[in-house]
Amino acid sequence: GEAPAKIPAEPAPTAAAPASPATPAQPTVKPKEPAMTTLPTFDVPEAFKTAFADFQEKAKAAYEKSTASAADYSEFAKGNVEALVEAGKILTSGLQELGTALVADSREAFEALTGEVKSLAGAKTPTDFFQLQSDLLKKHFDKSVAFSSKQSEAVLKLASEAVAPISGRVSLAVDKIKAAA
Repeated sequence: GEAPAKIPAEPAPTAAAPASPATPAQPTVKPKEPAMTTLPTFDVPEAFKTAFADFQEKAKAAYEKSTASAADYSEFAKGNVEALVEAGKILTSGLQELGTALVADSREAFEALTGEVKSLAGAKTPTDFFQLQSDLLKKHFDKSVAFSSKQSEAVLKLASEAVAPISGRVSLAVDKIKAAA
C-alpha cells in the first residue's frame, strides 16, 4: 500500500509583526469635557438704566456745584467792582476837597502877601525893613511847614479812606481762599 497522502498541516504561527515605529501603541485617552458652569444672568437694560441714573446724578451734582461756584464768583466780582467804584468816589471827593482847600489857602496866602508887601513898602528905615522882612520869612516858614504837614495828613487820610473798600475785598478774598483750602 500506498501510504495515504499527507494533508499539509497548517502553517505554524509566526511571530507577530512588530508594530510600525510611526504609530506607537498608546492607549487612547478621551479629553475631559469641561464641567457645565452656569453663567450669571445679566440684565443689560437694567444695568444700563442704573449706570445712566448714576451718570445723571453725578452730572446734576457737578452742574449744581459749578452753578453755585459761578454764582459765588459773580457775586464776588460784583462786590469787587462796587468796592472799586466806592474807592473812586472817595478819591474824587477827597481830591476835590483838597483842591478847594488849596485854592482857599492860596487866596489867603496871596491876600496876606499883598498886605505884607505894603507893610514892607511902608518901612521907614532899612533896619525896620530888615526886621519886618525877617519876621515875614519866619512867619512864612512856619506857615509852610504847617501847610505841608496839613497836606500830608490830608493826603494820607484820603489814601487810607480810598483804599478801605478795596482792603475789605482783599480780606474777604483771603477768607474765601482759607475756607476753600
